[in-house]
Amino acid sequence: MPDPFASTKPAEIAAFVGKHYIYTYDNGWQYETYIKNERQLEYRVHSGVVGGRWVKNQEAHIVRLTEGVFRASWVEPTGTGVSVVVNLVERRVHGTIFFPRWVVEVPQNIAIFQNPHIDRMLAYRDAGPIYPIELVNSFAEITFVEDCARDDEAVIACGPEALPTGFAARRN
Repeated sequence: MPDPFASTKPAEIAAFVGKHYIYTYDNGWQYETYIKNERQLEYRVHSGVVGGRWVKNQEAHIVRLTEGVFRASWVEPTGTGVSVVVNLVERRVHGTIFFPRWVVEVPQNIAIFQNPHIDRMLAYRDAGPIYPIELVNSFAEITFVEDCARDDEAVIACGPEALPTGFAARRN
């Protein structure tokens, strides 16, 4: 079986690798993502139902759809499926999140740094309930974007609560 996270055309996503951007969905949820390399991203959730969550080294399938437009898709250990289209030209995002029922019922269980708690996330996922899945389908505005080096461990290095005041409110 082919590796689902291997980029089929790494040269096409080279302009996306290293991008670090902050965006706010129409529903008010604010996220921040760093495209670490061709197959991994990292993110923090600044506000929303799982505000406080942050994840490093999330395996993702990343593709270029057209000039300046990319999609990253992944499934988390929680059972949450995510597909995000990032339009750098228009500074817009469209995200589709498939939350399992257990996340909707107790979102605070995942509003933490996930990486040291993978076993706990898997146990919650396996205990369920999974259905009915909650579909969140929303547009967002990119309010801040910068180019960072690939595989830079310092870009997403702490939870949103440890960031300086005004960090997520930056605009450019």
